[in-house]
Amino acid sequence: MCSCTACQRRSGSPFGEGAYWHRSKLTISGDAREYVRDAESGKPFHTFFCPTCGTSLYFFSQRDVDRVGVAVGGFAERDFPAPHRSVFDERKHSWIELPTTIPGFIRGRDSERAR
Repeated sequence: MCSCTACQRRSGSPFGEGAYWHRSKLTISGDAREYVRDAESGKPFHTFFCPTCGTSLYFFSQRDVDRVGVAVGGFAERDFPAPHRSVFDERKHSWIELPTTIPGFIRGRDSERAR
């Protein structure tokens, strides 16, 4: 779960959430349009959208091109597992409260812990 400003804008919500898999475990089909931006790390971040409706589909970072995040909202499963960490908690909306069992980080996953 990421609360960085870019994920907020990409998702149109207070955070973006992705379920990550190794690229070799995924089969991606259909049309998608790519948008590339520089992440705060300075490395390119690739996001793919549906060209018809604009839904965010999947994404990956040049930091680890072998892991692909699939937008959790696309699963539409109420019982989808909770995130196992949150990042960019410094930009998290003040009214969002996360369980203390989910590790949080001030910025990226290699930064200081928020909780």
